[in-house]
Amino acid sequence: MTGEAEAERDRHGAGRRHRHGGRLSEILSGLATDEGRPRISVADIFQAMGDRAFGALILIFALPNIVPTPPGTSALTGTPLVFLAAQLMLGQKPWLPRIIADRSMTRQDFASIVTRVTPWLAKAERMLRPRLGFLIYPPAEYLIGFVCLVLAVILALPVPLGNILPAIAICFFSFGILERDGICVLIGTAVAGIAGVVVAGVVYALIKGFLLLLQATLF
Repeated sequence: MTGEAEAERDRHGAGRRHRHGGRLSEILSGLATDEGRPRISVADIFQAMGDRAFGALILIFALPNIVPTPPGTSALTGTPLVFLAAQLMLGQKPWLPRIIADRSMTRQDFASIVTRVTPWLAKAERMLRPRLGFLIYPPAEYLIGFVCLVLAVILALPVPLGNILPAIAICFFSFGILERDGICVLIGTAVAGIAGVVVAGVVYALIKGFLLLLQATLF
């Protein structure tokens, strides 16, 4: 009887995990080991994450900007982030144009990336848990979308070193959405504030430098 009860509990638990999309590290590992898929696309991740696709996709497009990348990378990843953040702000279901959703790579290349990323991702997920839900669910979720939209626009701009802090803030917001962790949202808000001050300072310095250069050239 005990064995039947445990089996029933496992089935219910699996159902809940399926409905809520499961943890991102588990989803990515599952896709990476699915030999029935020759290629993995953004749409595959979108579908696998279920009702938490927003957090997963926002995280996936924000992560590459945390480390120094070739020029133009932030513009490529920033555009999908703008799409997703705007939809989150408006309370819409996540949607991406086919040109973005159909982007894919071979399963072997995807598995190679997942193997390097998932240990760190799983460690971060273990530190998170559902708390301060009023900071996650609407209407707070719409405000998160607005802040992410502003950060995504900043990230897409060609501002020197202007993509790292906004990307970190967006990652915190996405983790908060994925794990329903309001503490993560608070940290993301703090980092977003710092990012705004730093980027404003960089833009101010660039404009001031340009004006001084223009003045020296003319006079």
